Amino acid sequence: MYKIAVIGGDGTGPEVVREGLKVLDAVNGKFGVRMEYTSFDFGGERYLRTGELLPESAVAELRQFDAIFLGAIGHPDVKPGILEKGVLLNLRFQLDQYINLRPVKLYPNVDTPLKDKGPEDIDFVVVRENTEGLYTGSGGVLKKGTPDEVAIQTSINTRKGVERCIRYAFEYTRRRNKGKALTLCAKTNVLTFASDLWERAFHEVGQADYPDIKREYAHVDATTMWMVKNPEWFDVIVTDNLFGDIITDLGAMIQGGLGVAPGGSINPEGVSTFEPMGGSAPKYAGKDVINPMAAIGAAMMMLDTLGEKEAAARVEDAMVEVMQKMKSMSAGKMGYSTSQIGDMVAEAAAR
Repeated sequence: MYKIAVIGGDGTGPEVVREGLKVLDAVNGKFGVRMEYTSFDFGGERYLRTGELLPESAVAELRQFDAIFLGAIGHPDVKPGILEKGVLLNLRFQLDQYINLRPVKLYPNVDTPLKDKGPEDIDFVVVRENTEGLYTGSGGVLKKGTPDEVAIQTSINTRKGVERCIRYAFEYTRRRNKGKALTLCAKTNVLTFASDLWERAFHEVGQADYPDIKREYAHVDATTMWMVKNPEWFDVIVTDNLFGDIITDLGAMIQGGLGVAPGGSINPEGVSTFEPMGGSAPKYAGKDVINPMAAIGAAMMMLDTLGEKEAAARVEDAMVEVMQKMKSMSAGKMGYSTSQIGDMVAEAAAR
């Protein structure tokens, strides 16, 4: 029995979560997997209603679960940064979800803006450090609002944090067993202090413990260039928090858009969160037109991370089957409603 915390969140979040749970129930029935869901109302609506972001008991409660399935956090009536820092980053840091895992995979019948590239060319994974770097909030402001204003944002990189991310990436590359190549994405020619730590740890760990994995390096600006020109060059990319945040959005676009892009904030020794990358998309809320494939993909990632490999593979096969019947991956243009797509994937997964 897996205990799953469900956070529908804001906008279209509850809609896509509903379809993800529908598919989970279908495939779990086929493979004899049992899941118990508990819902939490964290997000913009709760904040506007109560003024509370997370109750004091939230983190302790969530630690009792095997995984968290999240729809989206983000509300047009809440100032940007409040929910992101107060809910998402707060949970990520307190639950020590130090890996952000983003598969970048182009499926059949999904359009990519890259000319002459197909599913055989776009299939790599980004492992992003998720709890350090510029996202720690270290820094400050002096003389705010004056002509002499100074703003300092400090990137924090520890050997422990860098090395555990790099080790996870090496292990993932070995398990993936595709190109068996791991690329470090950094900026050694300018960000010399932080990048030096990343580069030394990368080669020291790789040479000592992962001699079977080919080690490669690319500056972050070159990485974005090669992701567009030659995405087939990449197997697994490991990078810091900020660079990972940027290149995974580019990855989402070349794999067909945010509507098909899932991700996970992973604590390999604890509780992980799985979610679609598209955000709350409030303009589509309640219209039954949003694409639920990213949320279904997040459910697939959750199964895989929990060790239910067969069930996860079946969900992915069902996704591919349904995607080939869809007219588009864009909201309102799919040829089917949100709930119809969920029904179709659930039916295919249960066969």
